[in-house]
Amino acid sequence: MNLTLDGKRVLITGGSKGIGLACATAFAQEGARVAICSRNQANLDAALHTIPAALGFAPT
Repeated sequence: MNLTLDGKRVLITGGSKGIGLACATAFAQEGARVAICSRNQANLDAALHTIPAALGFAPT
């Protein structure tokens, strides 16, 4: 699907797990620049490895 989101910026609160993480991954797959936030650093760190992996990039 092409939603013409290339280069658009998206902020997702609660983006470290569940529906928020799924949305962040979907937006990233559509070419958006995604920022996520979380109340839990461990969840945030895990999500920051999940999203690039979903795009085919190795986590850093």
